[in-house]
Amino acid sequence: MPIIDPKTVIVTTGTTYPAPLNEPCKTRITRRLSNGGGLTQFGASHVTLPPGCWASQRHHHSAEDEFVYIVSGHPTLIDDEGETSLKPGDSCAHPAGDNNAHHLINTTDKEVTFLIVGTRNPENDHCQYPDVDLDLPANGTALRQSYSKNGTLY
Repeated sequence: MPIIDPKTVIVTTGTTYPAPLNEPCKTRITRRLSNGGGLTQFGASHVTLPPGCWASQRHHHSAEDEFVYIVSGHPTLIDDEGETSLKPGDSCAHPAGDNNAHHLINTTDKEVTFLIVGTRNPENDHCQYPDVDLDLPANGTALRQSYSKNGTLY
């Protein structure tokens, strides 16, 4: 059985959002499990949110599915329908093309961990952020560039 060697797992802290949009997510820790296993068709990551941390800015994808499974803690899911408190064992799905913008935040004083699995389709996916001046359009390549909503490159 191909066990993923923890030494091959890429661990990152924070996000690639431009400042100051990265501030609420600066302490997020992401372990890219699928990369460690050599997977290329989908991404799977173990994410840790310290108290007060956001997983991302609120967003939706045109061509990427997202699935989230809560491992520990009690994050809040915020989407177009409001706020929902989640607990260990809960899961949520965000299908590609569903314009319901979403994100998880940790409003508690305890750490939150979750597994996120999603499509890898940056060549065709347009990720939009309705609450902030950020746009991440598809550009036909795996390397995305952040833009302001007026089209200016960050």
